[in-house]
Amino acid sequence: MNAYRAKPLSFPWPALLYGVAVLIALVANCLFPLAVAHGHGWFPLLVGSALILVAIVLELWAIKTLVERHTAVLPTRCATCLVTCGPFRFTRNPIYLGYTLMMVGFGLVMLNPWFFITAIAAVVLTTLFAIRKEELHLLSRFGFEFERYCRHTARWI
Repeated sequence: MNAYRAKPLSFPWPALLYGVAVLIALVANCLFPLAVAHGHGWFPLLVGSALILVAIVLELWAIKTLVERHTAVLPTRCATCLVTCGPFRFTRNPIYLGYTLMMVGFGLVMLNPWFFITAIAAVVLTTLFAIRKEELHLLSRFGFEFERYCRHTARWI
C-alpha cells in the first residue's frame, strides 16, 4: 500500500498503554505500597488537581483544534492537514502530554508513586509504538512542511 494512504496506526495504542499504566499503578500500590510522607497535607492534592485540570484543558484544546481543521482526531485515521496551531505550537503531541500530566496528577492526589513510574513507562512505549509511526505517516503526507514543524516544535515539551 502507498505510504501516503497508509493509516498511522491500526489500533489506538496510546489510550490502551495509558489505561494499562493506570491499572498497573493501582494494583502495584496495593501489592507493593511505597512509603510516602503524608506530612504535606493539602499541597499534593492541590498540585495534583491543578495538573489534572491542565491536562483536561490541554486535551480538549487539542481535540477542538483538530476538529476545527477537519483532520483526524483518532490515531487510526489518516491526517488530512498538518496542524501547527493551538497547543500544537508548543508540543507535537498535546493529547499524549495531557495523558501523562493526568497520570502525574492522579499520583499526587492519591499519593501513589507508582503513577510516576508507570507514566514514564507509558511515555517510552507510546513514543516507540505510536508516535514514531504517526510521525512517519505525517512525513509521508506533508514532507518538508512536517520536517520544518519538527525542527521548531518539541515532540513532548
